[in-house]
Amino acid sequence: MLTPPKTAKRPIEREHHGDVVVDEYEWLRAKDDPAVLAHLHEENAYTKARTEHLSLLQEQLFEEIRARTKETDLSVPTREGDWWYFTRTVEGAQYGIHCRVPATGDDWEPPVLPETTGDELADASFERLPGEQVLLDDNVEAEGHEYYALGSFDVTADGSTLLYAIDVEGDERYTIRLRSLDGSGREYDDVIEGTAAGAVFDPSGRYLFYATVDESWRPDTIWRHEVGTAASDDVSVFSEPDERFWLGVGITRSRKFLMIEAGSNVTSETWLLDADDPAGEFRVVWPRKDGVEYDVEHVVAGGKDRLLIVHNDGAVNFELVSVAASDPQGPRRMLLPHDPAVRLEGVDAFRDFVAVEYRREGLPRVAIAKVPPAGIPATAPTDGATPDDTLHELPFDEALFSVGVGSNPDWEQPSLRIGFSSFVTPTTVYDVVIATGERRLRKQQPVLGGYDPTRYSQRREWAVADDGTRIPISLVYRDDLVDLGVPAPTLLYGYGSYEHSIDPAFGIPRLSLLDRGMIFAVAHVRGGGEMGRLWYEHGKKFDKRNTFTDFVTVARHLIDEDVTAPDRLVAQGGSAGGLLMGAVANMGPRFFSGILAEVPFVDPLTSILDPSLPLTVIEWDEWGNPLDDAEVYAYMKSYSPYENVHQNHYPPILAVTSLNDTRVLYVEPAKWVARLRDAGADPLLKTEMAAGHGGVSGRYSAWRERAFAYAWVIDRAKAHPTGE
Repeated sequence: MLTPPKTAKRPIEREHHGDVVVDEYEWLRAKDDPAVLAHLHEENAYTKARTEHLSLLQEQLFEEIRARTKETDLSVPTREGDWWYFTRTVEGAQYGIHCRVPATGDDWEPPVLPETTGDELADASFERLPGEQVLLDDNVEAEGHEYYALGSFDVTADGSTLLYAIDVEGDERYTIRLRSLDGSGREYDDVIEGTAAGAVFDPSGRYLFYATVDESWRPDTIWRHEVGTAASDDVSVFSEPDERFWLGVGITRSRKFLMIEAGSNVTSETWLLDADDPAGEFRVVWPRKDGVEYDVEHVVAGGKDRLLIVHNDGAVNFELVSVAASDPQGPRRMLLPHDPAVRLEGVDAFRDFVAVEYRREGLPRVAIAKVPPAGIPATAPTDGATPDDTLHELPFDEALFSVGVGSNPDWEQPSLRIGFSSFVTPTTVYDVVIATGERRLRKQQPVLGGYDPTRYSQRREWAVADDGTRIPISLVYRDDLVDLGVPAPTLLYGYGSYEHSIDPAFGIPRLSLLDRGMIFAVAHVRGGGEMGRLWYEHGKKFDKRNTFTDFVTVARHLIDEDVTAPDRLVAQGGSAGGLLMGAVANMGPRFFSGILAEVPFVDPLTSILDPSLPLTVIEWDEWGNPLDDAEVYAYMKSYSPYENVHQNHYPPILAVTSLNDTRVLYVEPAKWVARLRDAGADPLLKTEMAAGHGGVSGRYSAWRERAFAYAWVIDRAKAHPTGE
């Protein structure tokens, strides 16, 4: 009989608003304490032993994922300036290889990359097209490191110099380097350490701009670096003292303006600088106003520089206006007024057209309009006789889908690249030709082994919460293996925070579940963004409990409708979705046969009370400030998973975390698991010792981690272990 690790109890008192809490496991926060590391290793050994009976299934799942994946493959080339850029993968290699080939004049047809075998590509220097150049081989850069992630990646406008930044710890702190692309592979002496992701060159290539972080790991300062000089000589061009705001730097697609964006969870501010004067002073577009968010795009209309601004000032679902770039705080021209049924999410501007992204009826949409002399029209088309400059929504014939604007870096491109996917349709890349409306298929994600989408069905159902709110549920399953009138093993996924939408999209690993007769379902709970801004607002701060009760309502609905049964239903969520998992474990454990919590935010009150921790202050806009507000403190304590563990019939729980995660610290699930055991539960803890918030790096390592988790899910859901 295996005995779980015994976690030492070292009581530490916490007192706020007259409430004294004794935390016996807070000592696990000392990451460098040998006793803490020893405990995490002991937990890993215990989890490995407890899941040893699933090792054969884990290996089978890994091989299924690998067998369905085209390991030697290439992305669709994207043109920027005089080059086509793309990334290729090679069988046996963990990471991508970033390449380019020269473009020819006005030819906007991506180069056709002929099929070759994996053996031919065993040497990463193999040139598949005339003039092909390897810019960066992530496999080479990752050598000698347990973890590797590429952050910033930019090339000067003249194509001569590469900027790249890598993280080899998993803590999302990157080191910037520069490389000559003249064929020599020469590395510049310029090395800038401790940066955030998102560095960019100015159009001249003389300067680059990047962000650094404060003691709480918040990007708080933007710097200008002159190529060829020491990092110690870099100039601070913008610093943000308000701890609620993060900074980022970029450049408009037109390359007309450099941009600094400051944002909290509910407020934003943008500053612009004419790119012809990179050493000049940035100027604000709209001064920040609490609760107002806006995004800025540059467009040229009637020969004049204008700014397109998507904002929510007096428009809860956002609206689109146009202002003069020379006087952004002057008169506003209304382009797309607020619509309570449509959540406007963004606009992309090009020389000759614009694309608008929005949500309607719980699904994302994309519409396109040519740029007329006077600006963008305010209404969508009503019939086929509408003018060319009217927004035209791209139609799709699936009931559930995800669509979005893809990589479109070139200001003068004559087409819009979009990505489309659904639960049954692999990720598909189209170029929509603006002049004709033709939709050209560029690539569909290969699925090897004879995948037949007609064997799978997707559908939407609705559960009804106690307050009458209808909660959408998306489901996908194999028609020949699942009868919705007979309870089937089911994995129910949820997130429900930060207005993040979980849209129907394809996943190769998920096929291994569906082919074992499982249903995969998504509970689109409040706190996400699927149904518009108010869907988010009604699942945050003092309405946060709606997120948790919605998920339990969906579980109850699926059980009541005989879609599944409590002994066959597994819940899954990660990060803020891990908070959801911890909350429903306390609130509705009888509905689940297992709970998979990945990098789970299960001790939110302890974290949000400490402003020195990464993310804490900016999170107050999402959860409230329990440090200064006794009512917020009491409300968060009422739902915090760690605070509310009690003697209960908990289902088996698998918590997966990463030692170097800076977003949700490993200590939260470590403490939670210890307290769950005190309450008689049977949880497992798996800590990746060389990983960050996104888990392990490298595609093969990621597949193995997914196989590990899915083997546990299959076992807990009582699905057939062997599949077809």
